[in-house]
Amino acid sequence: MLSPNTITTDTADQKQIAIWLLVCCATIFAMIILGGVTRLTGSGLSMVQWEPIMGILPPLSQAEWEETFLLYQQFPEYKIKNFAMTLGEFKSIFWFEYAHRVLGRSIGIIFLLPFLFFLVKRKIHRSLTPKLITLFVLGGLQGLMGWYMVKSGLVDNPHVSQYRLTAHLGLAIVIYAYMFWVALDLLFPNVDDTARSTNQKLGRLSLIITGIIFITALSGGFVAGTRAGFAFNTFPLMDGRLIPVGLFELSPVWRNFFENIVTVQFDHRVLATLLFLIIPAFWWIAVKSQHESRIRTGLHLLLATLALQLTLGISTLLLAVPVALAAAHQGGAIILLTASLFVSHQLRSHTTVS
Repeated sequence: MLSPNTITTDTADQKQIAIWLLVCCATIFAMIILGGVTRLTGSGLSMVQWEPIMGILPPLSQAEWEETFLLYQQFPEYKIKNFAMTLGEFKSIFWFEYAHRVLGRSIGIIFLLPFLFFLVKRKIHRSLTPKLITLFVLGGLQGLMGWYMVKSGLVDNPHVSQYRLTAHLGLAIVIYAYMFWVALDLLFPNVDDTARSTNQKLGRLSLIITGIIFITALSGGFVAGTRAGFAFNTFPLMDGRLIPVGLFELSPVWRNFFENIVTVQFDHRVLATLLFLIIPAFWWIAVKSQHESRIRTGLHLLLATLALQLTLGISTLLLAVPVALAAAHQGGAIILLTASLFVSHQLRSHTTVS
């Protein structure tokens, strides 16, 4: 039998690991926001080489800046779009992409070093180790995915593939969500497995809502990748119509959902509208039956973040995608997902009596 001191130590270790994972989540959140700003400012193709180790240092002298700029000039973005760009203007886009890459490397260090420390100190439970290794591997794959995405804009057309962009965003969200869920498991361990049946139906519905939020975020990736947000800057109508003309112009039909800017923006609106309808309904049903304070707090946060995110989305659209608002809208999607994950986890882990 475990002694009370052992139980207390295990609990303290779990809390330390959870806090570390939440710090990592915060850095991933910042990475997603910075990635959005990098894309919105047209900075993503300014660094045309991928040097995972040596690439940590930026140009430090005038000669190095000129050499880096000359390298950039050999690629389509400069030749086709930015042929009149000065060195000073190049620096303004370079720093966003540089910061994005340095933050990505920093996340790897912020994750790896504490992981090794906790591992050496035997603070990580055997069942947790595979989850943490999975997160580290996914982080490495995310770095490769980022470069794979950038490469798509360095060939003939200075435009990053919307498929690769959305895959890069989607993997970042998956890493964030999985890491956040593992942290919640550590902070709120499930004491009684038989308690899950109490909230089973609401828990399933909450997970479905979380899935729809994720799909909506992915659709936002296609909106960004095709620049569909600049096409119809009115709401709720598109070009004066509820259902716009040209939804299925491309052949085969499936291409419209990923390449046709009319369909891409329309899909994003439909998914956002769906969330606008189902989250308040879910909140209303759940609040009436739930009395556990954390669940109720999570439900209120879910509803509030939905209102914030819809406001940001409509404002971004009406104002023709200003950088600050668009970045806030992308961040709002992650905050909404976080609230939904929290509610799903609490419904899964706690008994409530109506």
